[in-house]
Amino acid sequence: MPTMASTRVPAERGGTAFVLGGGGVLGAAEVGMLRALLEREISPDLIVGTSVGAINGALVAADPTLNGVQRLRGLWEELTSQGIFAGSVLARVGTLVRTRTHLHPREPLRDLLTEHLPVQTFAELPVPFQCVAASIERAAEHWFTDGSLSEAVLASCAVPGLLPPAEIDGEHYLDGGLVHSIPVGRAVALGADTIYVLHVGRIDRPLRPPARPWEVALVAFEIARRHRFAADLAALPPDVTLHVLPSGEQSAPAAGDLRNVRYRDLSGVPDRIERAYVAAAGYLDRSGASEDGAA
Repeated sequence: MPTMASTRVPAERGGTAFVLGGGGVLGAAEVGMLRALLEREISPDLIVGTSVGAINGALVAADPTLNGVQRLRGLWEELTSQGIFAGSVLARVGTLVRTRTHLHPREPLRDLLTEHLPVQTFAELPVPFQCVAASIERAAEHWFTDGSLSEAVLASCAVPGLLPPAEIDGEHYLDGGLVHSIPVGRAVALGADTIYVLHVGRIDRPLRPPARPWEVALVAFEIARRHRFAADLAALPPDVTLHVLPSGEQSAPAAGDLRNVRYRDLSGVPDRIERAYVAAAGYLDRSGASEDGAA
């Protein structure tokens, strides 16, 4: 069973953490943010991630350089051209009928991680990395800190209804966004005193009472994910510096809009990466964070 705390992260306060949130295809924005950070020589001492943020975080923890970000962009370009959620409507229905629980197999995502991750285990990473998933049996968050990197990331990305639960050592896991969508609190608990939050833009979108049946679940989930993030921010120690990088989304749909669940639409990935890069670079230059990070 993976341990609950990493011995590679010092208990005392200090260091820079990158916190990468979940959000499906919107996670492409984090690629642009990572480029802006590393171009300004702001490097992580710790990376924590959830769901798609676990994919992005694992790739950068394995190679925390601009070359690593380029490798990550290549992964997203491959997603755009092929996709882990490819397949006809009949194929998806067939998977659902056969499994009764999900629309897509996990193998395409596993193959993609195997192809692009340059290391296989947490212990091989040059930067300490942790990702979170939701334990079904314990109804609790579980942080992966050692063992197989790809299996942990698969657990963190197991979106309910889309992908099957991940089984590790007899325990079953679903997407980490169910329990900790933007895990600032984890970075604080592990001792970081400078934190860069890389989110997908959803926290900037307006919330309103649901007016249509499909909006009920979307708005309810958004309240849950934002509540945990807001609580983390409210409990932030006074000696911790927090930077929430802008995603560059200018005209995002409201939280209940069905455009938020078009998980197979990857056509906007290149533009999303570029918008996030421009927005994050501008923020870092204006705030002076780039000078602080490179010092």
